[in-house]
Amino acid sequence: MKKEVDPIAIRIITDSTCDLSREDQARLDVQILPLTVSFANDTYLDGIDLTNEEFYNLLDASDKLPTTAQVAPQAFYEAFKKYTGAGDEIVGIFISGKISGTYNSACTAKGMLGAEGKKVYVVDSRSASMSLALLLSEAAKLRDEGLPAAQIAEHVGALTKKVRFLAAIHSLKYLRLGGRVSATTAVIGEILGMKPIVSMINGTVQSVGKARGTAAAIESILKKIMKDMPNLKHNIVFANSVCPDLLNKMIECFKKPLKLTEWLTVGIGSVIGTYSGRGVVGIAYIAR
Repeated sequence: MKKEVDPIAIRIITDSTCDLSREDQARLDVQILPLTVSFANDTYLDGIDLTNEEFYNLLDASDKLPTTAQVAPQAFYEAFKKYTGAGDEIVGIFISGKISGTYNSACTAKGMLGAEGKKVYVVDSRSASMSLALLLSEAAKLRDEGLPAAQIAEHVGALTKKVRFLAAIHSLKYLRLGGRVSATTAVIGEILGMKPIVSMINGTVQSVGKARGTAAAIESILKKIMKDMPNLKHNIVFANSVCPDLLNKMIECFKKPLKLTEWLTVGIGSVIGTYSGRGVVGIAYIAR
């Protein structure tokens, strides 16, 4: 009797900047490796050692930004080896290589595997947080439909060019501390209640507008989206940094004009939150 061969399992691996909840990690069946964030001499694993609320409390009390660090190649090597050694294939989708060395670490680990590295397909998401979560949900869908790893990686790589990411920043404090705006601009902006609107363009975070007040910023984001409508064959992902009431207002504002019936939400964690701060809301989608 011919022995049956077990089918090759497709493993999806990412990093903690995807900001998926533990429930969604389990539902999508993705493995997450954490980046780290450090306040003075205290270092924490992103998404593991601190709740989001605990992190933002620390951030609010600090007069300096914490430092963040990429996932090391050795950590990726160990995660990859566990599966390639068992004959499985891996699709790894990671934070933009232009804002973190994590993607390069994953590429280094793939090389460390030698011949087994052919079973690992590494994708630069050109994004982070909610838009990375969106790509992961698409990868999980394709895996569950039975596509091989190479095709999943190819498809997700193509989607990175169509992902749109828009977020309203509540406070200019963290942009000032990160050197993205001057102290004078930050003070004047705070007095006037200006809320920057940012996007991910070519793998980096860029300002695409501003509005006076959060409600106006949300309306401005909606207007931008109506000019570049989402493809509702794909998921929509909303994000917030510990401001659920504001997130709900945003969703209510967007549901009818975008004809939304379902969506995913993520909480912006410590690595991305280091540079955005508390009170951020945003959306990620695949453009038509």
